[in-house]
Amino acid sequence: MTTSPKRLAYSIFAAPIALALAACSGDAGGGAVEEGDPIASIEAPEGQAWTDMVEVSEYGGYVLGNPDAPIKIVEYASLTCPACAAFTQEGAEPLKQNYVSTGVVSYEIRNAVLNMFDLTLAAMVRCGPDEVYHPLSDQVWYNLAALQPQIQQGAQTLQTAGELPEGQRFVLAADAAGFYDFFAQRGLSRDQAAACLSDTENVLAIDELWQEQAEEFGVQGTPTFFVNGGRVDGITWANLEEALQRAGARTE
Repeated sequence: MTTSPKRLAYSIFAAPIALALAACSGDAGGGAVEEGDPIASIEAPEGQAWTDMVEVSEYGGYVLGNPDAPIKIVEYASLTCPACAAFTQEGAEPLKQNYVSTGVVSYEIRNAVLNMFDLTLAAMVRCGPDEVYHPLSDQVWYNLAALQPQIQQGAQTLQTAGELPEGQRFVLAADAAGFYDFFAQRGLSRDQAAACLSDTENVLAIDELWQEQAEEFGVQGTPTFFVNGGRVDGITWANLEEALQRAGARTE
C-alpha cells in the first residue's frame, strides 16, 4: 500500500479517536505454526543476556533477544489496545524469562496504529536507545487503564481546538493526554520527547510502515502474532505459548 504523508496525516487526525480505544482485537485466525523438534538453549555472548539485546528489523520492529533465534515471534500491537495490554500483563515476563532468555526465541514488536494517540505513543517509545523500546512499551500497557481517561480527555481537548499547526500536532497530542509526565517518570524528558514528536515526517513514517504491513500480512486486529511466519490462532499468552511449544521451544 502506497500512501502519501498528507493522506496519512489526514487519516490519523480525522479518525474517531475515542471509539478506536474500545475495540482493537480481531480474528487472529490461521493456526499455521508448523511443528518442530525440541531446540536446546543457546548461550548468549559472554557477559551478556539475550533479554538485554535489541535490534531494529528491516520491517521497523524491535527485536528482543537472539537475532538469529530459530523461533521468531512477531507481534503487531497497538499501544492503546486493551487486548494488547492484557497480553503484556499476563505474558510479557514469562515470555522473556522462560523463552527469550534461552536464545531459542526472539520477540519482535511492530507498532499497529489505530489513532493519533497510538501514533504519538509509538513515537515516544522509540525516542531513545533501542534497548528502552520494550520496557517503555510494557510500561504503557501495564498502565493503560490509568492512561485511558487521559487519552479520552485529550481527544476531547483536541477535537475542540480546531486545526492543529503542522509540526506541532503530536507535541500537542502528547500534552493534551498527559504523556509527558508519564514518560518523564520513566526516564524520557519532556524536551527529548517533544523533539522526537516535532519530527512529523519520522512520526508519520511509523504509520506508513503499519499501513503497508497490515495489507501485506493481512493484519486486521491487535494483537496479532506470528511464529516463524505462521499466524498464531488466538491473542492470549496461552495461545502464543502453545504455538512456541509446538514450534520447538520445549525440552524433550
